[in-house]
Amino acid sequence: MTPPTLASVSVGDELAPVHIQVTRADLIRYAGASGDFNVIHWNERVATAVGLPNVIAHGMLTMGAASRVATEWIRDPGRVVSYSCRFTRPVVVPDDEAGASIEVTGSVTGIEGDLVTVAMKVVFDGSTVLGKPTIVVRLSA
Repeated sequence: MTPPTLASVSVGDELAPVHIQVTRADLIRYAGASGDFNVIHWNERVATAVGLPNVIAHGMLTMGAASRVATEWIRDPGRVVSYSCRFTRPVVVPDDEAGASIEVTGSVTGIEGDLVTVAMKVVFDGSTVLGKPTIVVRLSA
């Protein structure tokens, strides 16, 4: 599939959904890569002691993984101009092989010059986990 161009994109276009599985092993790898070794991301006893339902995914891991809905669409992560969201709910990662399943959808909400704005919806266990996730990408003519 070829990447979209400005001529091929319209406000309202839906991006192909992305399904992401996050396992405890992913959390360990992310902790090593990011340096975020907060105990709530790997120790169930501590996570539940502080009021969480279980170990939770790093917010930045969730945010980064969710950006795939746009980067897979444009085929070039270097075209991302900006990305923002609020962290609204945690992604609880059970201690099993399946892990947590996150679904990300997106739609084009604006086009200004060569910049295309995509509003995303990031859902885990039936609830939105990122508030107002918006990514802006630069497309070629």
